[in-house]
Amino acid sequence: MKTRIFILGLGVTLILAACANNNEDMNPESGNQHPKSNSSENSESHMEEMEHSGSPEVPEGLKRAEDPTYPEGSKAMIETDHMPGMKGAEATIAGAFESTSYVVSYKPTNGGDPVENHKWVIHEELNQPDSPPLKPGTEVTLEASHMKGMKGAKATIDSANKTTVYMIDYKPTTGGEEVTNHKWVTEEELSPIE
Repeated sequence: MKTRIFILGLGVTLILAACANNNEDMNPESGNQHPKSNSSENSESHMEEMEHSGSPEVPEGLKRAEDPTYPEGSKAMIETDHMPGMKGAEATIAGAFESTSYVVSYKPTNGGDPVENHKWVIHEELNQPDSPPLKPGTEVTLEASHMKGMKGAKATIDSANKTTVYMIDYKPTTGGEEVTNHKWVTEEELSPIE
C-alpha cells in the first residue's frame, strides 16, 4: 500500500513539474512574447504577434495613389514573408496609398524584448513626426497597432522608403481564414500574376 501511495505521489509531482515548465514558456513576463526578430525562432514568435487582419480604416492624411502599379481590386503575388503563409499567396489589393514606409525597432509597451527591424510602419502612423522622410536613427512614437504593445511605443527609424504601400486581402498558403486589410506591403514586395 505504501509503495502505491509513493508511486502515485511521484506521478503527481512529475505531472505538476511538467505543467510548471509549460507555463513558464507561455508567461508574457518571460520575454517570449516580443522577441528580437534577428533569429529564426524569435522571428517566428515576432510574426505570430502581428495582427493578421485589420480594419479598413487608414490613418488621417494618407493619400490614395493616383496611378498605382496594382490598382484597388486587382490581384498580385506576395513576394514577402512578414508572416507565415504570406509568401506565394495571391493578394487582392484593398487599397493603394502614397507614403514613406519605415523599418523600425522598438520596445513594446506591454513588456518583453525589443522588436528589431519591423516592416512596415508608414509616416502617417507616427505621432507628430517631422517632414518625411525621417533619417535612420530618428526617435519617434508609434501610433500603429499592427502588433500588441506597438501603439505608444518609442521607436527608432532603421530605414525609410518613399513608395506606394498596399493594404491587401489574401488566403495564407498555410491554410486558415482569409486575412483582410493587412497593412502594409510595399510595391517591391508584390509581383504581377503570370
